[in-house]
Amino acid sequence: MDKPKKKGTKEPETFSAPVPSAWRTMWNEIYRDKIALVALITFIVLVIGTFVLAHMAYGTEATFVNIRTMNQRPGGDHILGTDFQGRGVAEILVLGARTSLIVGFTVTIIASIVGILIGLFAGFYGGHFDNVIMRIVDTWMMLPTLMIIVVVVTIIPGYTTTHFVLVMAAFGWTGTARIIRAVALQQRNLDYVSASKTLGTRNIVIMFREVLPSLVPVITVNLTLTTANNIGIETGLTFLGFGLPFGVPSLGAMLSRAQFPYTLQNRMWQWLPAALLVITLMLCIYCVGQALSRASNIRQRRG
Repeated sequence: MDKPKKKGTKEPETFSAPVPSAWRTMWNEIYRDKIALVALITFIVLVIGTFVLAHMAYGTEATFVNIRTMNQRPGGDHILGTDFQGRGVAEILVLGARTSLIVGFTVTIIASIVGILIGLFAGFYGGHFDNVIMRIVDTWMMLPTLMIIVVVVTIIPGYTTTHFVLVMAAFGWTGTARIIRAVALQQRNLDYVSASKTLGTRNIVIMFREVLPSLVPVITVNLTLTTANNIGIETGLTFLGFGLPFGVPSLGAMLSRAQFPYTLQNRMWQWLPAALLVITLMLCIYCVGQALSRASNIRQRRG
């Protein structure tokens, strides 16, 4: 039998540990995964170093053709040698990396904003509105994206980098819309949304003040992986000659030199640094994205 409680005694108080925020959960997961932590530091160093060095090289003769220094091997005045136009490979590398990063980040931001808005509205309202929106998204996703991009950038008069970014963004929002819509469908049935509706809160306020913050982990993972995908698409299309305009420094333009057998075998310094940088960036983003994905799953299990 239970012993009678003495007068004046209190039940021991139990305290539940506070649930960490989304940002804290993501940071904890990255910090525990040493590979992801090293990848994140490496990526930040590469991005900052690229923009700083590109700013220093901007305005110099880095992009000028100089036939007197064509195809020089690494060493001397040019630590990574020169290309077929006599330009320093090191200078073109940082300028090209900056261009590829800017294009990748810009396309990701534009496409993600469109995808998040469409997915959030479709998932929150559901019903016939959701069906119509998702059928449009499905139809848009069925289109041969790369072929359409190639055709569009070929027929646009006065084709510029801005045109390329807008064309890529026009086809890059569908995946984000489907992911956000799926998560928003789950959130709309939770108690906090029902309570807000009961209190008379407007739907637009509920979506952006309450539902959208709960999607931060999913959005962060999607942004990370989409950035890597967009950088890869830009590099691949430019490599094939259907990406950025001719003359714009980019990693894809440097890699395109590997299409020539003699350069591929005997002038590796003209394309190998760009290949190594692309591989490093992709691996860093992938490792960080995996850690963020695990953090997102942890948040979902905790509710």
